[in-house]
Formats: sequence, C-alpha cells, structure tokens
Amino acid sequence: MYSYCERSLIEGAECAFILWEEVSGYDENLNTIRTYQVCNVFESSQNNWLLTTFIDRRAAQRIYVEMRFTVRDCSSIPNVPGSCKETFNLYYYETDSVIATKGTAFWTEAPYQKVDTIAADESFSQVDFGGRLMKVNTEVRSFGPLTKNGFYLAFQDYGACMSLLSVRVFYKKCPSIVQNFAMFPETMTGAESTSLVIARGICIPNSQEVDVPIKLYCNGDGEWMVPIGSCTCKPGYEPDNGNVCRACPPGTFKSSQGADLCLQCPHNSRSNTEAATICICRNGYYRGDSDFPYAPCTGEYLALQITV
Repeated sequence: MYSYCERSLIEGAECAFILWEEVSGYDENLNTIRTYQVCNVFESSQNNWLLTTFIDRRAAQRIYVEMRFTVRDCSSIPNVPGSCKETFNLYYYETDSVIATKGTAFWTEAPYQKVDTIAADESFSQVDFGGRLMKVNTEVRSFGPLTKNGFYLAFQDYGACMSLLSVRVFYKKCPSIVQNFAMFPETMTGAESTSLVIARGICIPNSQEVDVPIKLYCNGDGEWMVPIGSCTCKPGYEPDNGNVCRACPPGTFKSSQGADLCLQCPHNSRSNTEAATICICRNGYYRGDSDFPYAPCTGEYLALQITV
C-alpha cells in the first residue's frame, strides 16, 4: 500500500498507525511499493492498529473492502513463541463526522464493529528479494447496513509477521440502463448481499406504457433482474436497436402502438412528413371510412357512392 489507503469512495485517505511501519517493499511482480508492515512475533500480547481516515460512504448501504497482503509462516521463524499468528482482524467504526484520532484512547475505546478475522490462503517461509515472487493474498469482505455519513476502517494485528500492500474500498451499484423501452436510473445495491432494490422506470421518448408499474430489481451484485412492465413505441414511431423509438420516415406510416415497424404507404397514398400514423390518399383516390389504414386508395369509391 502506498502512503495512502487506496479506495474507490474517496481519494487521498491517509492511514494512522501504532507499531505498524511504513516501509518500501516489493509486490508479486517485484515492483517497488510502499507497504505497511508489522512483525513483533517475539513479543507476546500484541495489539497493533492501523486506521484509515474518515471515509464518506456516499449513500452506499453496504461497503466492500479488498485487501492485498502477505503473511510470514510462523513455523518458518526460528525460536518463535506460540503467540505468533497468521491472521489479523478487520473492523469498522461508523460515525457522522471526522473524529480526532491522534490520541491512543480512540484506538482502544472506539466502538468498533468486527467484520472478520482475515486469514491468508498462502504464507511465505522466508524473505527473499533476490527474484522469488512473494505470495500475495487477496481477500474481500463486506459489511452493512450503514446509516451514518461515513466510517473508519481499522486493521488489528495481534502477533503476525505481515505486510499490507493495498486496500480498496468500494460499493456496488446497478448502472443506468434502457430495457423494454424504459429508462432506469443508476441504483445503489441494498444493505445486504441478498437485498433486491426496486427501481422505477420511465418510458423513453416517443413510447408509451403497456403494463404498469414499470420496474427492475437491482440485486446485491449490482446486476439488474426481474423486469416488470414495459413500454412500446407509440403510433408513428418504430423500434430501433432495442432502445430508441424512431420516427417513421416520409413515405411510411405506423397506425398503432407496439413493436411493429413502419410500413410503406399503400398504393395511391402518401405521407410527406415524419411520424405519420396514416398515409393520405392522392388526389382522385379514396379510402372508405371502414377501410383499415393499410388499405390502398382506389378511384372507384366516389363512383360507387353515386351509383348507390
């Protein structure tokens, strides 16, 4: 981790630390990086804390934390006592405002909520900067529901030999989308990973509702599901690419709402403008009152009326 805690929620969160050291190290690709490191395994009763500054939650109800770290295998350390650990704890503290954190009282007395004990899938047995790739672990945890303006993250070491390479804090959301000719806004996921959040849809321009209400559900993974209701293009407009209702060009028409395409004007009729719902008969040609809009115009209608 660099000299700040990387996260998606807000830029530039520096970390405060007690008995953690900010040192230069290497990532799995042997690139030089700045990390937070602790390794007091020869002393018992360790209680070392690393704390972020205040993080604005930005209306998110559930937060995800991705941690990249390395852990030394306790069995590979000579004469290490039994208090050596290969895990650390992740906590959060929810608050409405920034709190001064320079005093040690905050570290020991803040009402932290424990997220989880984080264990490494892989540990390394020796420090080797001569070319061996470090065994970097990546773990993701989440917590919620959050109701206050923001929170702090805290990492507690109680006897491990480890380095924290990076921390990414983020939330999930369903992106704005057009589906079934309705527009749905960007929607935050719910407080639980299993939550479904309802988003109301609005018909796109030149379309009309078919079924109401129009809605989609945003699941905990930031994916849309369970569409209900829809819109279709209104008379004079046809669907285009599944998300636009395009005006019928001159020489075509569409008389009813729906998913049908514009039709060419029937024989002896015309439409001179866009978005026509019917084609007008040319001079000298006629269409009966009971004829459908797609019926051709004929020159016999007037003669039949006179004969009758």
